[in-house]
This record gives sequence, C-alpha cells and structure tokens, in this order.
Amino acid sequence: MKTSNRGFSLLELLIVVAIILIIATIAIPSLLRSRQAAHEAAAVATLRTINTAQVTYLTTAQGKFGDMDSLIAAALLPSNFGTGPVSGYNFSIDLDSTHSEFTVYANPSSANEGRYGYYITADGTTRFATNSALAPAGFAGAPVSQ
Repeated sequence: MKTSNRGFSLLELLIVVAIILIIATIAIPSLLRSRQAAHEAAAVATLRTINTAQVTYLTTAQGKFGDMDSLIAAALLPSNFGTGPVSGYNFSIDLDSTHSEFTVYANPSSANEGRYGYYITADGTTRFATNSALAPAGFAGAPVSQ
C-alpha cells in the first residue's frame, strides 16, 4: 500500500508567504502616496468649490462673505463640512471684521491623508500653505499649478 502526500511542505508555504510580504512591502507605500495625491487634488478642487460658494453667498447677503455655517445653512455646501474632515482635509474659513475678505484653509487631518496644506482667498488663487512644514520646499505661499 502506497501513501501519497498531496499537501505543501512547510518550506514551500514559507517561501510563498515571504514572496507575498515582499510584494506588499513594495506596493503599500505606493498605494499610500497615491491616496495622499488623490486627497490633495480633492482639497484643491474643494477650495475652488468653497470659493464659488462664497461668491454666490456674496450676491445674496448684502455684499458680505459667509462663514462655514452660513454657507451650509444657505445650502451652498454640504453639511459634512461642518462636522469634520472631508477627503482627509479639514476646511476652515477666516473672515475679516467686516466680512468683506475671506481666506479658506485646507489642512490635512493627518500626515497619512496629505502632505501639503492649501488656502484660497477672494481673488480665487489657490496657494500652498504659508507654513513651510505644510508646503513643498521653497513654495510656501506660492500658487498651486493644477
């Protein structure tokens, strides 16, 4: 009577696991960078959306810009902007005392979500954050070319 072993040996299984770990080690950082890039592009696009909402609000609010709650209440922005991060970024609006100028900031909620911070003003130009820790080297406050 002959017995046949049809399973895999421990050595074969360890080799397969090692190969999978090597592939994962190569793929995961690339995946994280792609996710960061997607969140950064979404943040820049969202800043432009908020700028458009501000211009729309300006025409209906006696020439004054609004804060985040006002834009949400006017249904110019979705309600999720008031509760936390949107696509990995936290958005905030700073208004001057007369509500005639605004700056909208987009800062990553964590280092895994995005590398750079951005802001936009009433002139409609999206720029890298002025904080050099949230901007590419030498580009703090420089316009974003996207």
